[in-house]
Amino acid sequence: MSVFPKISLRLEVEKYLKEGFLNKEVISALGKQEAERKFEALLNHLSHPPSFTTVRVNTHLASVQQVKDLLFHELQKQFNGLSVPILQHPDLQDVLLIPVIGPRKNIKRQRCEAIVGAQCGNAVLRGAHVYVPGIVSTSKFMKAGDVTSVYSDIKGKCKKGAKEFDGTKVFLGNGISELSRKEIFSGVPELKGRGIRMTEPVYLSPSFDNVLPRYLFLQNLPSAVVTHVLDPQPGEKILDLCAAPGGKTTHIAALMRDQGEVIALDKISNKVEKIKQNALLLGLNSIKAFCFDGTKALKFDMVEKAEGNPPFLPESFDRILLDAPCSGMGQRPNMACSWTLKEVTSYQPLQRKLFTVAVQLLKPGGVLVYSTCTITLAENEEQVAWALRTFPCLQLQPQDPQIGGEGMMGAGLSFEQLKQLQRFDPSVVPSWDTDIDSLRDARIEDMIGLANKDCIGFFIAKFIKRKST
Repeated sequence: MSVFPKISLRLEVEKYLKEGFLNKEVISALGKQEAERKFEALLNHLSHPPSFTTVRVNTHLASVQQVKDLLFHELQKQFNGLSVPILQHPDLQDVLLIPVIGPRKNIKRQRCEAIVGAQCGNAVLRGAHVYVPGIVSTSKFMKAGDVTSVYSDIKGKCKKGAKEFDGTKVFLGNGISELSRKEIFSGVPELKGRGIRMTEPVYLSPSFDNVLPRYLFLQNLPSAVVTHVLDPQPGEKILDLCAAPGGKTTHIAALMRDQGEVIALDKISNKVEKIKQNALLLGLNSIKAFCFDGTKALKFDMVEKAEGNPPFLPESFDRILLDAPCSGMGQRPNMACSWTLKEVTSYQPLQRKLFTVAVQLLKPGGVLVYSTCTITLAENEEQVAWALRTFPCLQLQPQDPQIGGEGMMGAGLSFEQLKQLQRFDPSVVPSWDTDIDSLRDARIEDMIGLANKDCIGFFIAKFIKRKST
């Protein structure tokens, strides 16, 4: 059941998305009414969290069963003895699924209120507590220890430090304030700790703040699928072209049993440091991370000896992952996106630049996986159609595991080609309420099926390079 309004978009952006989802091919296959219904269902799902929290086990340091047992005890503590199942994904053996309980509708709203920014609000819906930088305003009388109702300012209209707010706000649940209003808005820049401990969230998800950090990596389900599709093998040289924050990089290294070489590039230095920290924390030594622009990762001369540093010579890598910068329109929950049409449509040229570099860096016989966390036709199926036209050396490949649905019509791809793509589209499942009673009665296969479908919007394409460029 929908408890939040559908994602709020600029009219020009909603119109653009609708034109993509109601293109001629789709309407011809589904009919206009069904195509419109699916599009509206998608907008509704985007404002709500997925039905499951997904974590990937660092199999380099521990077995899945060991970590599952440790996590079970941790969740019992967090949920005050409430027994929530932890499922091992049958097709992704290193992935664990925890059902999200909610929406919980009988939570009493309190007189004391706190307004948080939209990004902070999204994190709360995925199990986070409220940290001081995310708090925009509070009731004027709020003191430490007060039971406080937390709301998300989804349109960004609340003024920092306001004592009351009557604009559009969405209820996220109740928590206990750990600081007073005076302390929160004291102006101390280094005040970044927890401001409100959530005790009655509308969606009950586990918090993974410092929970088994060496053994678990919080990751959306399709993000874990991508690395399995890439299928890295021990001893290979692999490039993660746009690697931050390093979830897929560390997954690649773990699947290779830390044998071989994983090169991770990102052009933002603090993100590269985060990749290095994650590799160190997870005990992975095969990762080399560089602060480098992926569009400039190709060189054509051997004059400079770079000793493994970017840029690289053509045909240097066995496999390449291009998890491309994108409009991020598949992320959930997301109640409001203030981006202009120009911003949403700005990624296609950059993705093509990166893709061109990736093709040239890939060895003949090598595998290139392209992925995004967005739902637009232009950044997904249209990019596949462009790639196949532009690079005759590439051939689309079937994917294993195949967990998402087939690609969307509208880019001129054949039915066989669409079946070789994976598009994770949350609109394919009805809105779902989960409580403890329904979990007790649910079959494991049904829960796994729901987790596979009710996740973020995501896209994966896999290519093989048949011959040298």
